[in-house]
Amino acid sequence: MTFAVYIEAGAKRTFAGAIDWPGWCRAGKDEASALQALLDYGPRFADVLRGSGVPFTPPKSLSELRVVERLKGSSGTDFGAPQAHPAADERRMDSAELKRSESLLRACWAALDSTAATARGKALRTGPRGGGRTLEKMLEHVRGAEEAYVASLGWWQFAGMPGSTDKGTADVREAALQAIRASATGKIPAIGPRGGKRWPPRYFVRRAAWHVLDHAWEIEDRLE
Repeated sequence: MTFAVYIEAGAKRTFAGAIDWPGWCRAGKDEASALQALLDYGPRFADVLRGSGVPFTPPKSLSELRVVERLKGSSGTDFGAPQAHPAADERRMDSAELKRSESLLRACWAALDSTAATARGKALRTGPRGGGRTLEKMLEHVRGAEEAYVASLGWWQFAGMPGSTDKGTADVREAALQAIRASATGKIPAIGPRGGKRWPPRYFVRRAAWHVLDHAWEIEDRLE
């Protein structure tokens, strides 16, 4: 078995992401190190999906990772976030894929919630200069980012709802699921009222799952 992978290469940082496994995406200084990081995180991704109903067996060697697309990165890539999306994300999402995507996203949220619960009341290691968000600031950041991602699908306009950082985590997650369903079934136009292209639902799931797991794993790694 091989896993289809795309590469997003910036000037200083490169991401490797599994096409069919949103959330399983890691970075390195170049393509080789990004692929190695993706392989190394396979078991951690398998732990996230355990109990989700989506079976996943991580690869054991780099030979099981097959690069099918290479994308040019940007300053955002170098800053530390994957920006481009593979051509596969433009595919229509049928009902089976929609259900699978929701299961993957819920599993990532559950992983973050579990890790955050474990970390509460405990110290998180900081960088050599004392850098690094606190747990609550990190969770607030994830919630705010997800709200912005929902806006990129066009949900707030479509639903006639104002986007607001005052929304709670549960509200934003429920809005995300509703937005994915509406976008996947063609209820939200792919082009916004000002002519801008909205995110396809597959890319929404990929970006949101990556961001959630990136911070869940950061919390795990920073726990004293």
